[in-house]
Amino acid sequence: MKGIVFTTFLELVEEKWGLDMVDSIIDESELESGGAYTAVGTYDHQEAVALVTALSTKTGIEVSGLLIAFGEHLFGVLIAGHPEFAVGVEHPLDFLEGVERYIHVEVKKLYPDAELPKFECDRKTDDHLVMYYSSGRHLEDLCEGLIKGSLTYFKREATIEREALDDGREKFSIQL
Repeated sequence: MKGIVFTTFLELVEEKWGLDMVDSIIDESELESGGAYTAVGTYDHQEAVALVTALSTKTGIEVSGLLIAFGEHLFGVLIAGHPEFAVGVEHPLDFLEGVERYIHVEVKKLYPDAELPKFECDRKTDDHLVMYYSSGRHLEDLCEGLIKGSLTYFKREATIEREALDDGREKFSIQL
């Protein structure tokens, strides 16, 4: 997993709960990296799981809620760093539909070693998109947060329904 995910998460934890919380969850997580991350580095995603789990234990907030909230925040950070991904896009479902065929292609150019999730899209109507998420990391809650972050960015509201499929994918039905 790219280091920007780790650095952004720890910055958010510091902003919401303070530097002592950051130190505490790093200490409790027994991380191979020692909790020292760079935005361009690559780290085991299990370290992210350990950090979120430690934060959940400390705050009493469920892991799923933390990951969704983090995904929303992460979207804002990523789009601020790469506004070109949204240039010329006015509809959030057009943006989401382009993640696999455009954004992930560009991310691979920047970070050739990035292991990205896979998205398949089925556009039902102008205001209804079904996305199928698959990843060995199973960060479906983070994915939901990223979707919500994109909707916020485009100033749109939507209903998001999720369904875990038997083949290991997660189905997101997004209706504006």
